[in-house]
Amino acid sequence: MKKLFVILFVMVSALNGFGWGATGHRATGLVAERYLSKKAKKKIDAILGGESLAMVSNWMDEIRSDSTYNYTADWHWTTIPDGGKYEDVASNPDGKVIMMIEKIIGELKRGGLSAKQEQEYLKMLVHMIGDMHQPLHVGKPGDRGGNDVKVKWFRNDSNLHRVWDSEMIDDTKLSYTELADALGKPGKDKLAKWQQGTVRDWALESVSYRPQVYDIGNGSLSYSYSYKYLPIAKERLLQAGIRLAALLNTIYG
Repeated sequence: MKKLFVILFVMVSALNGFGWGATGHRATGLVAERYLSKKAKKKIDAILGGESLAMVSNWMDEIRSDSTYNYTADWHWTTIPDGGKYEDVASNPDGKVIMMIEKIIGELKRGGLSAKQEQEYLKMLVHMIGDMHQPLHVGKPGDRGGNDVKVKWFRNDSNLHRVWDSEMIDDTKLSYTELADALGKPGKDKLAKWQQGTVRDWALESVSYRPQVYDIGNGSLSYSYSYKYLPIAKERLLQAGIRLAALLNTIYG
């Protein structure tokens, strides 16, 4: 019975957790690599043993199969009510993505970690910055980040969370390197603007996209929805990569 409970817990947690899918996370990691300082890149290469940020970006999803890391199940998402702020729900025992990003940034800046802990924290940071920029990972109460919002995606059963995590992106048929290239490059003014603010500011940006995300009509989504809102998903991937690089340059540069 206990084993069955653990399996069900992991399955339910997984429904809340995945962000962007493998392609999106890797594209964000590749974008970040392109904006690293030379000093930060050298240190990160040493910490990761030569693995790229793109390749470690999905590690936090991969470890779901290892019960040792069950404690990270709620680190992928948080819940903020419409019109609310993170401070209003910061004591929520579930949905810890903002809290853990802030904690890990502080730990990496302070240093003194074991090589294993520093590597794991770095991999987690890469993933969680990506997750937080997916609008439904900073979700509203009541629908588990859109998992409970059932829709049709090109006539196939789906849910709103999955559409934003992977289906809009995967339907572009781009590899992660092609997707990273397709995201473009912001000008200097936009780059500087995107790198300003705090983790909590960036999370509230995700909240600001709710009117577009939930613009689902009768729930039958296809070309029109993707045409209108894929550009938002692409911009969020690009912002996540650029901001991740800025954080890593501050920590390691």
